[in-house]
Amino acid sequence: MNSSLLHRPRRAGLAPLCLLVVALGGCAVVPAPRAELPAPPAWQAGLPALLPHQGSPEQLRQWWARFDDPLLAELITQAQGANPGLQQALARIGQARAAAGLSASAGAPQLGLAGSAGRSRSAVPSNEPARGQASLGLDASWEIDLFARVRQQAQAAGERAAASELDWHQARVSLAAEVARQYLSLRSCEQLLAIGEREAESLGQLALLARDKARVGFEAPAAADLLEGAAAEARSRRLAQRADCDLAVKGLVALTALDEAALRQRLGAATARLPAPALFALPRLPAELLAQRPDLAASERLVLAAWAERGVAEAERYPQLRLSGSLNIGALRVAGSRDDGSGWSLGPSLSLPLLDGGARRAQVDAAQGRYEEALAAHRGALLQAVREVEEALVRLDSAQARESHVAASVSAYERSLAGTQERWRQGLASAAELEDARRLALNAQASLVQVQEQRVAAWVALYKASGGGWQQGSSS
Repeated sequence: MNSSLLHRPRRAGLAPLCLLVVALGGCAVVPAPRAELPAPPAWQAGLPALLPHQGSPEQLRQWWARFDDPLLAELITQAQGANPGLQQALARIGQARAAAGLSASAGAPQLGLAGSAGRSRSAVPSNEPARGQASLGLDASWEIDLFARVRQQAQAAGERAAASELDWHQARVSLAAEVARQYLSLRSCEQLLAIGEREAESLGQLALLARDKARVGFEAPAAADLLEGAAAEARSRRLAQRADCDLAVKGLVALTALDEAALRQRLGAATARLPAPALFALPRLPAELLAQRPDLAASERLVLAAWAERGVAEAERYPQLRLSGSLNIGALRVAGSRDDGSGWSLGPSLSLPLLDGGARRAQVDAAQGRYEEALAAHRGALLQAVREVEEALVRLDSAQARESHVAASVSAYERSLAGTQERWRQGLASAAELEDARRLALNAQASLVQVQEQRVAAWVALYKASGGGWQQGSSS
């Protein structure tokens, strides 16, 4: 038979295969579109009045350092360097980056080298000489990414790695806000403790004076008993307040991992003093502000990763083409004689999924469901972010408006208390009137401390809700 007839069908069979590869290459999955997300046109709560030197978005990174209390910034820096939660987030970043590198390597040509050497002799027949054998092989393979399966797999892993980095940014923002809130709680607690100590001391003196007046008949014994009971109650409140302050210190110890004795020494320099917040401007449009939030950016990355994974599942339903080849050399030595040889192979392999009982279709449906879940979670995160900003604005506006009124009430109640004490010393007012005036003044002072803390806490909450100074592309 003519040898050319044997080779002609082989050459003719390559053309359909090449056409098939080209046709399949045009079936790549469409890239993921950007998710269309709801965005309110304007804030519903009023924006706060700010100082003329408002902070720009770039300056927000140094927001904590712009407080008038340098210790707060130092504690936040210490917490971010020692907090186990941030260390866990860093470990997750390393894992996600490794997974992304593994996925990216799947689309690259694979090359491996294997070798072996040995010497053996068969037990039967017993006179067979020993033989030595050695081989060295080079194997190569490369998957032709016809339907972008490998590319989308790498994209999904890359998006998840980016999301893990953004989660670390969000953890830093949340930790800073938590340290600030704990610090504010301690300072306001110290202010209340100072008020309680003054109250206990004053009531103790009034109770002694009332008992002296009762002995000489200038005061009823019941009135003296009333003031002594109030003094004992004030001392009890002072002890409870001191315990609350100790708990606040221990909370800072847990957040910063500092030695408690050293921390207390540093805290003593500004006892009972609330730090003044660094003010900053807010954009008029929520979308401009919410783009700074790392948790929203991470949520968007997860949406894109879920969409890419859906594309991977879709690509699994179509053929996969792989090129592979190998080169091998070997040597055999028996009874002083040696034989060397080499071999090679090269060719494509195409897998065509035909019947799988609907398993691949189910995988696509599951991936589609995960994508829709991620998209819904992103919408929910956006709405929650808007809510957090709106609530912080409402609390800030309320605290700023209330502070002047509470301060005026403190001044009025203190004047009333001073006048009532003077009238009581002169015998013109009863102990009950004195106790009522004292309680009103005490409640007003506590309310002023609370509203001042709420005002600063609202700025901290607004800072966190606005992204904590993080920006797209920032790594600090």
